[in-house]
Amino acid sequence: MTLSRMPLSYCTNVHPGRSLAEVQDGLTRFMLPIRERFGEPLAAGLWLSRPVIDELQTADTLARFADFLRHRDLPCYTLNAFPYGDFHSDRVKEQVYLPDWTHPDREQYTLNCARVLTALLPDGVDGSLSTVPLGFKALATSTDFLDRCLNRLIATATGLARLRDETGRTVRLAIEPEPLCVLETTDETVAFFQQLRDRADGSRASNAVREHLGVCYDVCHQSVEFEDIAASIRQLVAADIRINKVHISCAIEARNPTRDPAVREALLRYVEPRYLHQTFARTPSGARTWHTDLDRELVMSPSPEFAAAEIWRVHFHVPVDAERLGPLGTTRADLQRALAVLPELKYAPHLEVETYTWEVLPDGGRTELVEGFARELRATRTLLNNLTHPNQLP
Repeated sequence: MTLSRMPLSYCTNVHPGRSLAEVQDGLTRFMLPIRERFGEPLAAGLWLSRPVIDELQTADTLARFADFLRHRDLPCYTLNAFPYGDFHSDRVKEQVYLPDWTHPDREQYTLNCARVLTALLPDGVDGSLSTVPLGFKALATSTDFLDRCLNRLIATATGLARLRDETGRTVRLAIEPEPLCVLETTDETVAFFQQLRDRADGSRASNAVREHLGVCYDVCHQSVEFEDIAASIRQLVAADIRINKVHISCAIEARNPTRDPAVREALLRYVEPRYLHQTFARTPSGARTWHTDLDRELVMSPSPEFAAAEIWRVHFHVPVDAERLGPLGTTRADLQRALAVLPELKYAPHLEVETYTWEVLPDGGRTELVEGFARELRATRTLLNNLTHPNQLP
């Protein structure tokens, strides 16, 4: 396999997008200058919230938006259909997982996103939609939660197959495992996909499930879980689970935070009120423990398990070109491992840089967004151009 011939995309969920006008403004103000500094073609990995998707349901509006992208030479082959509502409100946290996959609004929004994407796709290119990993575990309390998710996802796969028959365009769903969600580990993801296939087998939906449902592999997420990234990707492949999309992303890694005041002070600067930053730790024995969010109490008064841990990892997307953030490290080595494994696949997953946290990074990340994103894209292109075998990576 060769890597995707499509330009790298960067996810526009970093910009507010409460209306179509706001989406277009973000593309004009940020994406075009980012592309200029990147110096190569760039694809728009669009985040289109529910209100924006509703605006695009009329044929004229959708045609005008497709023309807007085409005239600016911004191809689009993937949408981030994970955040349904306002991803830039003062407090997002666990609300980003709602509605979950038990709710009809999630199914309808996803199918509407798919229909919009068919109008934006370049000729001869398949599309992808990343989505919620069923729901957040702490909120998924009903006894029939998984059963309802199975039924709704099978119905969605059938809808995507019907859309392909109508338009001639293939759009695949990419379920995105994430820490503390119903699907968070690779083992849980493999088990769920087996349930999906068992439920669909023997019905007309079986082929649709296999063709249209896969995963979005967010490298940051599996790094936070302390998974072996190369083994994780190969496990998905061995289970015949298609990786439709890869989020090129890095997490924070903190070594010995309870014994190093500089590391502790640096972590405190990443405590912020908007997004959820699930935090995992690994003890010298290899045991893992977790805390729902990075907060001041965790950093200053950690539990005995966290206090004993040598390494903490935080679900905080940080620039993918950074190996260090002052006293803190990052999981960039895991990103290198992930990209090195991708050529083993028999197909080319979509590749998207997804650092949505620039506005909440310490030290005024917002003012550095254009150059920062261009730096990330250049660093990613270098990694892709210089792939080595994963066994040779650190």
